[in-house]
Amino acid sequence: MRATLQFFLYLLVCLILAALLAPALLATGWIDLEPQRAMGRLAQIFMLLGIWPLLRWLSLADRGALGYAVSGRVWRRSVGLGWLQGVAILLALVLVLLALDIRIPDPNPWPGIAGKAAQALIGGLLIGFLEETFFRGALYSAIRRRDGMRSAIVWSALLYALVHFMKPGALPAGMVFDWTGALWMFAHVFGDLFQWNNLDSMVALFCVGVFLALVRERTGQIGWCIGLHAGWVFVIQMTRRVTDGNDASNVAFLVGEYDGTIGWLAALWIGLLAFGFWTLTRRSF
Repeated sequence: MRATLQFFLYLLVCLILAALLAPALLATGWIDLEPQRAMGRLAQIFMLLGIWPLLRWLSLADRGALGYAVSGRVWRRSVGLGWLQGVAILLALVLVLLALDIRIPDPNPWPGIAGKAAQALIGGLLIGFLEETFFRGALYSAIRRRDGMRSAIVWSALLYALVHFMKPGALPAGMVFDWTGALWMFAHVFGDLFQWNNLDSMVALFCVGVFLALVRERTGQIGWCIGLHAGWVFVIQMTRRVTDGNDASNVAFLVGEYDGTIGWLAALWIGLLAFGFWTLTRRSF
């Protein structure tokens, strides 16, 4: 619990710094972004700038703690195979969503499809690398060293799920993005955590975090985690670009509002996979 709190406070400090500096940054006219996007990007920059000092302070600044204690060849193979498995896992979910008419094909998805696929591939790998290094690398190792495997799996998965909903929201109409507006935006960063309609997506992301933590535990490195994560992001982004949500479906409640793909059905699917993976690999590692 202590390690989880330390990482949470680190993320909170980065958000506070972003809230304090974002109004002045936008006032310069150097960038042209919506206030919530500017604040979010600034927070991400602070997270990247501060992560190495944080890791050194927590004695986590080594390859083993971050999940990179394998040869380059093994790591690249793990990422590649993990990506293929991630694509297969989430593609199976998307096919079920299409069969249930929860998502319906876009009538004309082909224009620019190659560029969209390239963006989804690069974006997925970048997101997978950054988030897995933080959550299944540093955070997982910090908790496991102090509190053991079970705590590391649960707490890393919980923080992973919560962070996805800790985002600055848009300002109300007419509110100026000054210090008061930034304070309002920061106060509402936590608003989505308590929205009932986000519960399904939050549970699904928790199951994802548990699955990835189990993979980290069994393999002793995060190459597979990065690949799986990148594959999932690729499928989600492509699904949003070539299909549309169908609120008229009788079972539309099986997906949440977070990205139109994950929800109760995804939580069940990933949860079953996590259980199966842990059971089947019990004697393999």
